[in-house]
Amino acid sequence: MVGNGEGLKAADQRAVSTGQVTLTVDGREVSVPAGSTILDACREADADVPTLCYLRELNEIGSCRVCVVEVKGFDRLVASCNNLAVDGMEVLTNSPKVRMARRTNMELLLSQHDVACTTCVRSGNCSLQEVANDLGIVDFEYDTDLPPKRWPRDFPLIRNNQKCIKCMRCVQVCDKVQASHVWDITNRATHTLVDVAGGRDIHDVDCTLCGQCITHCPVGALRERDDVMTVYDALADPDVTTIVQIAPSVRTAWADHWGLKGDEATVGRLVAALRPMGFDYIVNTDFSADLTIMEEGSELLRHLPKSQAGGYPMFTSCCPGWVRFVKSHYPELVDDVSTSKSPQQMFGAIVKSYYAEYLGLDPHKIFSLSIMPCVAKKAECAYPTMRDACGDPDVDCVLTVREVERMLRADHVDVRALGEEPFDEPLGIGTGAGVIFGATGGVMEAALRTAHYLVTGKAPAADMFSDVRGLRGWKEATFDLAGTKLRVAVASGLANADALCKAVVAGEVSYDFVEVMACPGGCVGGGGQPIHNGEELAGARGKALYGLDRVSKYRNSYENPDIVRCYQEYLGEPLSERAEELLHTDQHGWLMPSEWIAAAEAAPQA
Repeated sequence: MVGNGEGLKAADQRAVSTGQVTLTVDGREVSVPAGSTILDACREADADVPTLCYLRELNEIGSCRVCVVEVKGFDRLVASCNNLAVDGMEVLTNSPKVRMARRTNMELLLSQHDVACTTCVRSGNCSLQEVANDLGIVDFEYDTDLPPKRWPRDFPLIRNNQKCIKCMRCVQVCDKVQASHVWDITNRATHTLVDVAGGRDIHDVDCTLCGQCITHCPVGALRERDDVMTVYDALADPDVTTIVQIAPSVRTAWADHWGLKGDEATVGRLVAALRPMGFDYIVNTDFSADLTIMEEGSELLRHLPKSQAGGYPMFTSCCPGWVRFVKSHYPELVDDVSTSKSPQQMFGAIVKSYYAEYLGLDPHKIFSLSIMPCVAKKAECAYPTMRDACGDPDVDCVLTVREVERMLRADHVDVRALGEEPFDEPLGIGTGAGVIFGATGGVMEAALRTAHYLVTGKAPAADMFSDVRGLRGWKEATFDLAGTKLRVAVASGLANADALCKAVVAGEVSYDFVEVMACPGGCVGGGGQPIHNGEELAGARGKALYGLDRVSKYRNSYENPDIVRCYQEYLGEPLSERAEELLHTDQHGWLMPSEWIAAAEAAPQA
C-alpha cells in the first residue's frame, strides 16, 4: 500500500494480483481490476485528473507532478499515474492541498517554458496550455529561465528546447517503440535538458525521421520543418505550374480539425478545398501506389529464387523511415530492399516526364508537391537519387497533414461548406490496393494480389490475403502461389522491425517477402498526422482504408485503367528500361550518418 513515500509502482506491479479492488474517489465508491493505478480509478470515477508526462505502459515516471492526489492517512501527495489503487483507499483529487501543489508545479514548469503560444504550432492543441488554463493560471511569480536555442533549421525535424517540459515522452517512444535511441537526458540539476543523445548534432545521428517523437510530445517542443512558405511562393509564381499529390492515408485525418468524420471527410472534399488555393492540378497518390505494386510485385517474382534457396527475403521500400533505419542498423540487408521508389517519388518522376509530355509542360517549370502523413518524406525528396525525370528533384516539396491544415485555416477555406470534386486526369484513378497502402499490411496485401495475378493470370479471391492485416507489430503468414509456398511477414513500429531483422540475420526465421512500416499501424499512424494527445488512432484510420478498398470500383493495381495506359503509352512494361530509369533507385546512392562515418574510417589515410 502507498505509504509516506510512494509505494507499489504500476509499471512493475500491474499484474501482481487478480480480482477487483474497491476504493473511494472524492466520496464515490469505485471498483477497478487489481493492478490498476490510482489514475485508472479516478478516471473510472469520472474525476478529471490532469496529466502531462503520462503514457500508459510507456512513460509512467510521474515527473510532471500535475497528476498528484491526496490519499487519506498519508502525509505526502502521490502521483496517481504510477501508484496502485489499493482496497479501502480514500482518494481526494481536488483538495486544497492538491490544488496548491498542482498550481505550484505548473508555475515551475511554465518558468522554464517559452509561453509565446501565439507562434506555437500546438496552440489550441497543447496539454500544458490546457492544464494551465484549467488551473486558472494567469500569472506566476517565478522568473523565466530558458535554455539557449540551437538547432539546424534545414533539418526536417525541429526541436525547440525552450518549449520542452522534460516529460521524457520522446525519449521513451524513440527507445521503446522505435528502437532508434536518438534522444536522451543531458547535463544535470537545473541545467538538465532533453537533447540529442551524447550532445551530438542531429545531422550526426541516425534519426529515421519517423516523427513519433512529435506526435507523442504534449507541447510544441518538437515539430516538422515548416515548408508552407515555399508552397505559397510557388503558387504566387505565374511561370510555375503547381501539381499536388495526396497520399492514401491523408483522407483518414485531414479534416480532424473541423470535426468531419467518415462520409464527410472525403478526399473529394479535400480536392475541393485545395482548388481555391490556386493549385493547377490535383492528383491521386493512389495511382502511383498502384504503379509501385506493378514494379515491386514484378521485382518480388524475380527475387523469389534467391529467398527460396535460403537467401534473405525481399523487403519493401515504400517507407522512407524504414529505409533510413535498415541502412543505419542492418546494412547487410540493404541489397535485399526493393529498388522500387516510394509512391511519392514514383509520382514525382511520372509528373515530370509522362504527365509533363501529356500536358505539354516544361518539366523544369513544374512545382511537384506531395501531401503526406510523414516527416521522413521531407528528407526522401531531397536525396540525390530522386531526380531522374528531368534533373530537377522529382518532388520539390512535402507538406505534412498538419501543415496543410494550417494552410487551409490561414486561407479561411470553409471546408464544411464544400462539396466534392474529382482528381485531375489521367493520374486521378486509384484502386483499393492503392488505398490500403496507408495501413500496416496494406503494401503486402496489394503486392500479393498482383503477384498472384502475374503468376496465375487470375484475379485473387476477395480478401484472400487478409491474414496480413491487423495491428500486431510482427505478423507472419504463408500463402500458396501456384504451388510455391510464399512465406511473408509484416512489421510496423521500428522496435518490431528491429526484432524481425535480428531474427532474419541470425537465421532464426526465413521469409520470401517482408513489409516494414516505421510508424505503428502504418502511415495512418504517421508522424505527420494530426495530433490527438494520448490517443492512438491508427487502428480506426486503418479500418477506414480497408472500408474504402471494399467498395472500390477496382481493387487490384493491374486493373487500374490509368496504370494500363501509362505502361502502354510510356513505360512499356514493369521493370522495363524506362521503368528502371524513372521508378527505381539505388538504395546505396545516399548515406546515413553511420554509413558516411564508417566510410570515412575505412578510407585510407592521406
